[in-house]
This record gives sequence, structure tokens and C-alpha cells, in this order.
Amino acid sequence: MIRRHVLAAGLLFLPLVLLPALPWAGTLDASGSPAHGNGERIVSVGGAVTEIIYALGMFHRVVAVDSTSRFPEAARSKPDVGYMRRLAAEPILAMEPSLVLAVADAGPPAVLDQLREAGLRVELIPDDPSPRGVLDKIEKVGAVLGRADAARALAAGLGARFAALNRAVAALPSRPRVLFLLSIGQGGAPLASGRDTAAAGIIELAGGINAVDAFEGYKPLSPEAAVAAAPDIILVTRRSLDLLGGVEGLLGIPEIGLTPAGRTRRVVAMDGLLLLGFGPRTAAAAERLARRLHPAPWQSLYDGSSHSSMKP
Repeated sequence: MIRRHVLAAGLLFLPLVLLPALPWAGTLDASGSPAHGNGERIVSVGGAVTEIIYALGMFHRVVAVDSTSRFPEAARSKPDVGYMRRLAAEPILAMEPSLVLAVADAGPPAVLDQLREAGLRVELIPDDPSPRGVLDKIEKVGAVLGRADAARALAAGLGARFAALNRAVAALPSRPRVLFLLSIGQGGAPLASGRDTAAAGIIELAGGINAVDAFEGYKPLSPEAAVAAAPDIILVTRRSLDLLGGVEGLLGIPEIGLTPAGRTRRVVAMDGLLLLGFGPRTAAAAERLARRLHPAPWQSLYDGSSHSSMKP
């Protein structure tokens, strides 16, 4: 069961908390990777896991990634072993890794068993979409890679930033209802985010209320459920918005266009990995989303400058 961290509403006076300098802002070797390591040949599975490896200065040991690993830019030049939930043993074994570092729901399990039987070390990293879950994820990756001190430092900076965000969220006088929609292909009803999802977690962290509370996970949105959700804002990934035909295509879905968000055309689109990854950039993602959910209080705080050492 995913731990629920219920944050009180508020973002009016968010203190500026600086993260410690991260490897992608520091010294890189000739390959564009931070210059240290422990000899492992790593296949990284899961976008957040890949980001953490990079943040801990170990990316030069990564020999391949999965298709969800799209940040940092250097990850896109690595061999791709496929989607994290539909892995095959052969492409991974072909990279001759010594370690497969994967998010907990990677699989299928039979493939992971094949990799273990072939002599590979397979480490699964818990994936709880909450601030505590992010910090645990960082510390677990750090322990596996022998970078515990660096992981603690990174987690401490992010923990302070999450705490500041939480205090600010608690000061808000109101919270908008936010409906997250995910399109998985052309045609068919988009999927809505229910309870215990990464989308619900980031909405809550940014000072919103997840508009769908009748089910867990992601399910097709019926016209009746859309009316009952009554969202003030519709949140989508940029990829989903493209698949749905842009803002006009999204609002052209009758049950979406008739919601309060549809009538006021309040649609927010963000990069999917940034929004839902729950990795080192999650505080930055929550701040960016909060600025869109609460434009008036964030206008004076964030216009014209960025105070994060980690670029989202």
C-alpha cells in the first residue's frame, strides 16, 4: 500500500531552499558524465533511478537504460533495453552488466529471475510517490552504489525543500480540484488518476486536490465520473496532450469540455517524467505545478528567476 502523506493547503510564502550542487552542474569527464565510480557496469531501469544514479555521480558506469529514462540528456544516447514493465533478458545480457538497478515494479518477474540465474546482481528500488518515498529511493540507490554519503547529502537538501513546500502549502486559503488524464494511444477514453497514484501524489504536494477519489489507480473516465469530478483544472502530460489533439482536442471530448475546467479552458501540461517520476527533480516539479495551480501567490515569488541548482 502506498503511504499517503496528506499535506495541508498552502503556498503563499514559500522560503527559498537551495539544493546542494548536483553532478549535472559540476565537473564532467570527457564522455559528459561525472568523474568517479566503483567499477560496476550498470543497466538502469526506471527514469527516477537513472536520475538518481546521475545525481550521485555514477552515470559513467551506466551501460544501458530503459525507455522511461529520458533525463538527463545523456541518458538518451545510451542503448535502450525496452520498457521497464516489458523487459527481455537478451538485450540486458548483451550489455554484459554486473548490476541491474531497477524500480520496484519493473519486470516481468520471470525476466528478473532469468537475469539473476545468469549471475547478475538485480536490485529493486521501492517506488512510493511521496516526499518520504523520494528520499528513501535516493538513500537505497546510494547504498547499492556505495555512495551513501552523497545520497544522504542529496536527500537532506531535498528534504529541506519538501519541508518548505509543505509549510507553504499549509498557508493557502483554498485548493483547486485537479483532474489528471493520461492518454495511452489514439482513440478511446483517456485514463483518469484515482487514489494512490503518482499523479495524485504530485497534485497533493503542489497544493491541489485530486478530483477523482472513487477508485485507486488509473481507469477510463466515464462521462458520469467526469461530471462528478468537477475539476477546476485539467492536468496532462505533454505527450498525452499531443495524442489527444492538443487543447482543442482535449476540450472537444464532451464530458471534459463541460467540466468547470473545460469551460474556463484551464489545462496544464507538463513533461511526464518530471511530473510523475518522483526522483531528484520532484520538488522542482511540485513547485512548477504549484505556480500553475496558484498563479497569484507564486507570481511575486518566482517571476524572472530560478533559485534551484537542479534544472527541471
